[in-house]
Amino acid sequence: MPDQSHSPTTDAVDTDTRAVASPYRERLWVPLWWWPVGFAIAGLLAAEIHMGAPGVRAWLPYLLLAPVPVWILLWMSRHRLEVAVTPDGTAELRVDRAHLPVSFVARAAAVAPTAKSAALGRQLDPAAYVQHRPWIGPMALLVLDDPDDPTPYWLISTRRPDRVLAALGLPSAG
Repeated sequence: MPDQSHSPTTDAVDTDTRAVASPYRERLWVPLWWWPVGFAIAGLLAAEIHMGAPGVRAWLPYLLLAPVPVWILLWMSRHRLEVAVTPDGTAELRVDRAHLPVSFVARAAAVAPTAKSAALGRQLDPAAYVQHRPWIGPMALLVLDDPDDPTPYWLISTRRPDRVLAALGLPSAG
């Protein structure tokens, strides 16, 4: 009986699962202090609905509104940022479902929290790809060099822009 553990199909599946390494990965969670505030707001809303009603109406609003802040805060924290390295050695930035190979990046810079309002204000190009999270201070700016792409640059929120740029193999200009 032939050995099934080294069939060509299993080897192909194994190499595909190891095809991408990740030198940097970050999830953009909301601040921890938002959680008690969210539960306090849900509790106040439930108390408004309750308003001294007897029976089921006394506890049902609390039960129904308790998962609402959990869902909202987890939904706001769904954004992920990852630097992946493919088997051929090229790096790629992944922000949610968007992908940017490092070969299309002309230059990059870290945007300090003090310069964030200027970068997102009057200086912002409407064609730029922006992933902004207000609770995250610094950002990374990646200027593209792709004549076929109308997007001039990417501006993304990250807690550690220097580490993102280092994982991409780009020198930080800012």
